[in-house]
Amino acid sequence: MDIQIRNSIRFLLNDKAVELTNVAATQTLLDFLRLDRRLRGTKEGCAEGDCGACTVLVGRLNHGQLTYESVNACIRFVGSLDACHVVTVEALAAADGSLHPVQQAMVDTHASQCGFCTPGFVMSLYGLWMHNPSPAVRDIEKALQGNLCRCTGYAAIIRAAESVSACNAGNDPLVAERARVIEQLQALKDGRRVDIGEGKQRHVLPANVDDFADFMEANPSATIVAGSTDVGLWVTKFMREIGPVVFTSHLDGLRQITADNDGLTLGAGVSYTDAYPVISEHFPQLSELWNRIGGEQVRNMGTIGGNVANGSPIGDTPPALIALGAHVLLRKGQNRRSVPMEQYFIAYGKQDRMAGEFVEAIHIPRLKQGEQFAVYKISKRLDEDISSVCGAFKVVLDTAGKVQAAAIAFGGMAGTPKRAATVEETLIGSSWNDETIERAMSVFAKDFTPLTDWRASADYRLLTAKNLLRRFYLDSTGEGNVRLNRYEAAVG
Repeated sequence: MDIQIRNSIRFLLNDKAVELTNVAATQTLLDFLRLDRRLRGTKEGCAEGDCGACTVLVGRLNHGQLTYESVNACIRFVGSLDACHVVTVEALAAADGSLHPVQQAMVDTHASQCGFCTPGFVMSLYGLWMHNPSPAVRDIEKALQGNLCRCTGYAAIIRAAESVSACNAGNDPLVAERARVIEQLQALKDGRRVDIGEGKQRHVLPANVDDFADFMEANPSATIVAGSTDVGLWVTKFMREIGPVVFTSHLDGLRQITADNDGLTLGAGVSYTDAYPVISEHFPQLSELWNRIGGEQVRNMGTIGGNVANGSPIGDTPPALIALGAHVLLRKGQNRRSVPMEQYFIAYGKQDRMAGEFVEAIHIPRLKQGEQFAVYKISKRLDEDISSVCGAFKVVLDTAGKVQAAAIAFGGMAGTPKRAATVEETLIGSSWNDETIERAMSVFAKDFTPLTDWRASADYRLLTAKNLLRRFYLDSTGEGNVRLNRYEAAVG
């Protein structure tokens, strides 16, 4: 393959073009903004993508359309920004010093006290305003899941977001200059491989997916970085050397979504945000789980392929994907193979992936008529939290009301996402009733020996897993208690 190489990263920062030839593979966007460019409106809070104080917008071309998304600058690497437009809070105010409507709304509703978190809130609300100028309260709260405020409280911030809806979008610079920015970004996407640095400081942005496959086959020890919502913490919290690094978030070939009669195929680079509409359409049972994966910034950056590839035992998507019978599509060079999701996870920290091989896509079969499916996430707080236990359930009943087939998978219960084989065996062939559920609950300990950690004790996890089976049974029979969300409860 004849690939041209460029030894610089090029992107737009507010209203200026940036070209970097000497940048560390692990330099975060936050450090670049604050230390190199003295743009200190963007704050450092948690350095792990949890508090939102570092929120900026990153614009990227998606099928020819320019999309701006809120991201956590603290865990986004500069090397991933080629052909992107980075927008910080400094860009919002007008040249004469007058505030942007989003900023002014924060002032008018007294939505800031100490002010440390305020720039992050402003940027998240700015991103929401561009997508949805007249959001409902639930839309605002979803957009702010990834932003924490420890002194003001959220009521005033929500009022600020509501008051912005009447503002004139035509005066906004990102709206007025959109055509020009699209033209600039298109010029930056020159189809070349970006290759900078040497040794541990080398980082590469492949020209396309085939180039990525060739590079990984020749450099099997390279660390693949997609959304960096996990790898970013390896650097900021564990100070790990991860180079050489190969960035993939720019690869359109890994961001394809295909729906057909067989099911849904998601490229490994599809973000949670990009997948949400199609997931909600084809698997509405996953909608609530999807909205509780991190905050908006994490969903904008994080990828389903990355969530599967890193093999975390508490990853949110693997239990559901295992229960649904999903397959991992792996590629090494020009060779591809398909592995059932449940077989991909071998042991803690070990997956069925050869050196130089990478996850190219995830295939999820459609639910068949008669298949009942649900997934439940248990965590210490509702929004933006890691699972203590995540359980996914799929059963098929025959005409006599007996369990014909069952697939039950859990995260947080073992060193890998794992099916409850003994529980499934107990259910299959038995009537779908209280007695069968009680019997199945009694054998959970044969499938799982969970650990105790700061998220939950082993006893809690085992009891919760049992109770989730009962909850699924009650939900499937219509006997479960109606669970109102905060909005329904307010109007009920």
